[in-house]
Amino acid sequence: MADLSMSSLAIGSDEVEDFICSSCKEQANADFYCKTCLKLYCWTCILLHDKWFKKHSAYGRHEMNKWPVSKQVEEFLLKCEANKDDKIEMLCDDHSQLCCTKCAFNNHRNTV
Repeated sequence: MADLSMSSLAIGSDEVEDFICSSCKEQANADFYCKTCLKLYCWTCILLHDKWFKKHSAYGRHEMNKWPVSKQVEEFLLKCEANKDDKIEMLCDDHSQLCCTKCAFNNHRNTV
């Protein structure tokens, strides 16, 4: 998985997050993702990238569905709701619920 950098800007209670260029020293917002390099690029850096790597496929912001999720989002999605320090690792077939091992042991075992 790509190591994606994100910046965040807190405005009151709203939080704005954006991807940061992997190559740029200016901490510019990324506008492209190269699937071959697994890196994000701003407009300036993608022009240089495209000159060097003509066969690579870069996806712009209009194709963000092809960008990987950030590490922060992945960790959030895999976090157990009941046990915040544990990751989801199992599926309880009886309850059709994703759970961590603690939840599986405490709440999702068959008692016959």
